[in-house]
Amino acid sequence: MSAAAKPTSAPGVARADGRTGQVIVASTRAATGVYTDRTGPVIDAWLRAHGWLVLDRAVVADGDPVGDALAAAIEAGLDLVITTGGTGVSPTDQTPEQTLPLLDRQLPGIMEELRRRGTAATPLAVLSRGYAGIARGRTVVINLPGSTGGVRDGLAVLTEVLDHLIDQVRGADHTAAPAADTHPAAAHETTPTTATPRKGTLPKDLRHGH
Repeated sequence: MSAAAKPTSAPGVARADGRTGQVIVASTRAATGVYTDRTGPVIDAWLRAHGWLVLDRAVVADGDPVGDALAAAIEAGLDLVITTGGTGVSPTDQTPEQTLPLLDRQLPGIMEELRRRGTAATPLAVLSRGYAGIARGRTVVINLPGSTGGVRDGLAVLTEVLDHLIDQVRGADHTAAPAADTHPAAAHETTPTTATPRKGTLPKDLRHGH
């Protein structure tokens, strides 16, 4: 991570409890100026829209430079590092190999869900080899593919789980969970079985019978 990197956030957006993140683009072509990175700016914008403090994006060549950038971000104590690119099976795709040795704990469910959603668009999504996990007990690391579709699917998954994940990594308790979630038996005792669900109590897709 460059010493000149400075955290930035979207104007007028509340900061996410001082949470800091960085995007690392793994692409030799982008690093050498042959190819214009299209996924890094999308992830940067998504993080800022969610109130994150975002360090300058690192665009590095495949292989060891990815590991160096990851190690620097972890050493700096960032809350989140998202990589994009280098998760496939070509000889230069080395992002998973650079990531795994840095993780203390893996989060395989995130990548399983990413691949599951990706296969709805293309069967080639199963070839993505990325990892998700936690480094040094505090930095969440996520490997996203280098395609715009793969990044879109990855951000959709993170939208649903990232806040909870970061809170748990920080050791925060979730005492404000809805009573129906924490005490399902009690909810069933007090709710007649013939009652019609109130509008909004079910996910939209279930309300429409999908």
